[in-house]
Amino acid sequence: MNAFENILHEKHVRSTAMRLLVMDTLAKQQTAISLHDLEAAFEHADRITLYRTLKTFEEKGIVHSIEDGTGATKYALCEPGCQCSPQDLHIHFYCNKCEKTYCLSKSKIPDLGLPKGYQLQEVNLVAKGVCNRCSD
Repeated sequence: MNAFENILHEKHVRSTAMRLLVMDTLAKQQTAISLHDLEAAFEHADRITLYRTLKTFEEKGIVHSIEDGTGATKYALCEPGCQCSPQDLHIHFYCNKCEKTYCLSKSKIPDLGLPKGYQLQEVNLVAKGVCNRCSD
């Protein structure tokens, strides 16, 4: 079993050729990608199949989605050991120049200190500016 098959097995997701290909494609990305970007990487893949694969991966904690304000949801593989819980959440950076979204997994979203009785379910923090590749 390869690493991707192990992840799918651990997350109780059936391993298929398409799911393995999607994981491999996401793993090779330096930035989060949209469904449209993923579709462009596959010459003959069905858009619905790719969408369902991403949604299954998101539900099972294999990928996380990012709303970066562009109108297109972006997806990136979760880090090893990520449970997609609030303490695993990290900042995303959208570059205004190259229009790419980066996961800054070492920059954790700080504790929000919510009042008693509030239950945090989701946080999305996107910083915008110019990335290190475009600032040269």
